[in-house]
Amino acid sequence: MHGFVIAGTQSGVGKTTLTLGLLAALQKRGLSVQPFKIGPDFIDPGHHTAVTGVPSRNLDGWMLSRAYNTTVFNRSLYGHDVGVVEGMMGLFDGYDGKSEAGSTAEMAKWLELPVLLVVDASAMARSVAAVIHGFQHFDPELNVAGVIFNKIGGRGHLRYLEEAVRDVPNITVLGGLPSDEALTLPERHLGLVTREEQQLSAGQIDRLAGVIEEHLDLSSLLRLSTFPQPLTPDPQPQPDRASLAFPVRFGIARDEAFCFYYPDNLELLEQAGATLVFFSPLHDSHLPPNLHGLYLGGGYPEAHVQTLAANTTMRQEIKDFIQDGRTAYAECGGFMYLTQGIQDVDGHDFPMVGVYPAGVRMRSRLSALGYTEVTIPPTNGLFPALRVRGHEFHYSELVPDLTVKQTRTLYEVRQRAAEATRPEGYVYKRCLASYIHLHFGSNPTFAQQLVRLASV
Repeated sequence: MHGFVIAGTQSGVGKTTLTLGLLAALQKRGLSVQPFKIGPDFIDPGHHTAVTGVPSRNLDGWMLSRAYNTTVFNRSLYGHDVGVVEGMMGLFDGYDGKSEAGSTAEMAKWLELPVLLVVDASAMARSVAAVIHGFQHFDPELNVAGVIFNKIGGRGHLRYLEEAVRDVPNITVLGGLPSDEALTLPERHLGLVTREEQQLSAGQIDRLAGVIEEHLDLSSLLRLSTFPQPLTPDPQPQPDRASLAFPVRFGIARDEAFCFYYPDNLELLEQAGATLVFFSPLHDSHLPPNLHGLYLGGGYPEAHVQTLAANTTMRQEIKDFIQDGRTAYAECGGFMYLTQGIQDVDGHDFPMVGVYPAGVRMRSRLSALGYTEVTIPPTNGLFPALRVRGHEFHYSELVPDLTVKQTRTLYEVRQRAAEATRPEGYVYKRCLASYIHLHFGSNPTFAQQLVRLASV
């Protein structure tokens, strides 16, 4: 069994393209591969899954406990040959500038995995030795075992780089990838285009695998990443349906507009006793029958406003469902869908479901980005007192702010411990909507209570 972490010196060095190529190349060698992604990311894991056919799992040192991360890693990797963990940002970047919390380095140490460092060498030669030496020695407890050069100028450039690193101890050069626009994945304002909108073709996957096979030493990579002991993970918890008054059917909006879901969130709803029923606000005219709850995840509703607005029967059925006092939960894009409407960057307005008395205006720059901690105080009428962690990442704003409209809020939110809390988590009857993407693994009671609310 093998496992390794793909880390970068910084964002934008090509970690995702390299990871997808490695996933494809290792599978072509007949190995069973389990992908992972460090950090609060929905898009990269979707592409991992498209290549491997295996759900990619998120790991996160700030949102989730060490025990939770190691359990997810061991349970997911069990039965596979190779665990490929894609890091986030730069190797040591995380929650803040003074600790390793939430960083790729922290997770590599927790999982006891070697790190393969990706270096953009497009404008470097001997200086790469200093970069690698610095990354190796910044944290002596971290095993930076291999280096992969990206965007090299050719074989001559690679020879210069290899000569420069030859005297750096305990590092293996695994190869260098050439600059190739054909290997670049399309992007938009929140990052890469999702697999739901533009899935990699079989030809693209074969090309990625071929480039990796041609330019990287996969045999050395596998030797560097061998596990000394086989895994013996805990069994997956079974659904708890006995505690529910009746079988609960939870509708999950999933299509090109709503596709940001942690697999753990859906599994924790199932473990709490819910049967998940998937539907599309874009393509379906009606909600599935006999639903007791709704979960509207994030995504790109702003990229599909015309189709969402035109689907009037779906919008009305979701509004009626919430008006009837049934349970609904919406995050970010799902929350935007429940407002009066979305205004695009050109000032055009498109009507949405209309549950909340405000609209959403798209902006050309970020409105919010970062980890968040949510506290739900006691005696709120919907949830027990809870603390849950998640993150925000959006380019839109509410117009007007719902607190101005005196909309009830459930959350007390902060990004830093020293900050004052701000109200968020907007409540209408038994609908809870927020810009924050929560990871239910940070407190599974949240998922359990959503299912309980739907069962009464």
